[in-house]
Amino acid sequence: MADNEVMLLDFILSTFGIRVRIALAEKGTEYEYKEQDLVNNKSALLLEMNPIYKKIPVLIHNGKPICESLIIVEYIDEVWKDKAPLLSTDPYQRAQARFWAKFVDEKVHGVAFRIWTGKKGEHEAEKKELVENLKHLENFLGDRSYFGGENFGFVDIAMIPFYKWLSTYEKIGNFKFDCPKIIEWGERCMQNVESVSKFVSDEKDVYELVKAYRTKFDLDLDIKSNLMMK
Repeated sequence: MADNEVMLLDFILSTFGIRVRIALAEKGTEYEYKEQDLVNNKSALLLEMNPIYKKIPVLIHNGKPICESLIIVEYIDEVWKDKAPLLSTDPYQRAQARFWAKFVDEKVHGVAFRIWTGKKGEHEAEKKELVENLKHLENFLGDRSYFGGENFGFVDIAMIPFYKWLSTYEKIGNFKFDCPKIIEWGERCMQNVESVSKFVSDEKDVYELVKAYRTKFDLDLDIKSNLMMK
């Protein structure tokens, strides 16, 4: 399976696409990158390769599509075996990694998404939940360098794209995290893992993206102002 038969359909600021780019870089896999316009003009190739969800990222390997970021990362780990594995070979450790990667999708991204796409002041419960969920991640991390131990791996790849989004969640939701171990872990990844420093989005770019979205849908208006306008 030649590396030059690999293509990635993606959007540069996509947290899910960043997972795939990091995994490909960790494996030293060369690929063709095709940026996608998800708002105004989804490409015919994207619609052909992911007709069910019509979303990125999509990895195309030898003409065959693989969709959903965590599935893609596992696929990359299984296909390109000549580099260090991203998932442990131990069945229990693999199951644990899959559990926490899903936790990131549902309990970090899923909750945070409702905050930054919601109207101002409407998501107090979600803010509390997000803080609690990051504490759960901190407890799982413990005193280890990375979520899997001493080596950067699957759960780190699942979580690290969201690291530079934390400050935007705070600004939009007007609250603060107290998660020093997550911050230390994120900085460790940024400093020690070249693929992370290369692909993880800049905080300013993330904030501008979110502000543009919120401006488009008038989400920064106060709830009281909205009620008075009705």
